[in-house]
Amino acid sequence: MYEAVRKPVDTSESTTDDKPAPDDGAPDEQERQSKGWRRWAMDTRPLRRPAFRRLWSSTIVTSVGSQLTAVAVPKQIYDITHSSAWVGYASLAGLLPLTVFALWGGAIADRMDRRKLLLLTNLGLAVTSVLFWVQAAIGLDSVLTLVVLLALQQAFFGLNSPARSASIARLVPPEELPAANALGSTVMQTGLVAGPLLAGALIPVIGLSELYLIDALALCVTLWAVARLPAMPPLTAAAKATTGWQSVAEGFRYISVHKVLLLSFLADIIAMVFGMPRALFPQLAAQTYAPYGEGLALGLLFAAIPIGAVLGGLMSGTFSRARRHGLMVIAAVIAWGAAVTGLGLSTNLWVAVAFLAAAGVADMVSMVFRGAILLSAATDEMRGRMQGVFTVVVAGGPRLADVLHGTVGSAAGVRAAIAGGGLMVIAATLVLALATPALREYRI
Repeated sequence: MYEAVRKPVDTSESTTDDKPAPDDGAPDEQERQSKGWRRWAMDTRPLRRPAFRRLWSSTIVTSVGSQLTAVAVPKQIYDITHSSAWVGYASLAGLLPLTVFALWGGAIADRMDRRKLLLLTNLGLAVTSVLFWVQAAIGLDSVLTLVVLLALQQAFFGLNSPARSASIARLVPPEELPAANALGSTVMQTGLVAGPLLAGALIPVIGLSELYLIDALALCVTLWAVARLPAMPPLTAAAKATTGWQSVAEGFRYISVHKVLLLSFLADIIAMVFGMPRALFPQLAAQTYAPYGEGLALGLLFAAIPIGAVLGGLMSGTFSRARRHGLMVIAAVIAWGAAVTGLGLSTNLWVAVAFLAAAGVADMVSMVFRGAILLSAATDEMRGRMQGVFTVVVAGGPRLADVLHGTVGSAAGVRAAIAGGGLMVIAATLVLALATPALREYRI
């Protein structure tokens, strides 16, 4: 696979032995340097494919737009209630519809044209953003309305996400799946950094309600891009016949039979539940890193992981061509655990940020290859359901981690909870890798 993407070897030397050009060495050196650059820089091969390029380009806009809404909703709820508890309740209110509709959306994505499903769900997301804008613009100040709209938005996102992810395997060949996942994940992580920063800068200038409107306009770009995708109907008659929650149950049975899929989910659950300490960031900022300034410390702690993930994406050429996808997942999760352990042992803020950034790089590698395993190990008629489960795992794991780390941190101390969680990630992953060869031996 690696050789297939290299340029053909220049054979001109064999035909010009009699009169070699005096500056022949310069082009050869430039070509060698270019190849060296491509070995570690982001692998952009999937962008040569027009359909994937349209889908990916729309993500650039919507990843920032969605984060504007992600900032605006809790800000508006806090402005109304002056209670952080209500902000937390609203977040939990969005988890149930996300879980239910991601599982159901995966089943739907396997039995209807995925392009059509993407059009319908993106339209629903756009309408929801417009409703967010309307209630803010007229000054409704209703927490119940915000919670209902948030639940509706998460339901549409749950329906949309499996279809979007499953479509990638129809737009790029198998050997380019890691690169395609790296491109998508890098954009999303960039949105996690740029979106909140942009929201913070825009709220004093244009007001909170307009953030919702910008998100709605960004979703119009996505609708245009999706409308230009090719049709992606089910490939088999059996896929068309599956319906409802019976189909969801069929997806879980599929996971239980295909061990590599189950193990890839377990690897992510181990990393997130034991090793995602974000619930302890406020306490770390207020106590351990207080001398650096609580606000600065808190901002850096939350920003460090997505920044590291972006850097990992930009350097994805160093790993995206690897064929041993399972081994890459195992190595990345162990590296995540090691970085989290280092965070727990750090008393210097900048060292802690460096460890979190390293964790972000590891998380990017894990995301790339877990996504590639899901798309390559599952058949097309099951990919939507696999992506639905993937969405639930990705969304639910960090929320379980918030409860676990918050509880253990209160009882044993924040640094002990973080370092212990990191060590648990390493130990559990090693046991998983040694006890079940299916993951570590998986390759394309």
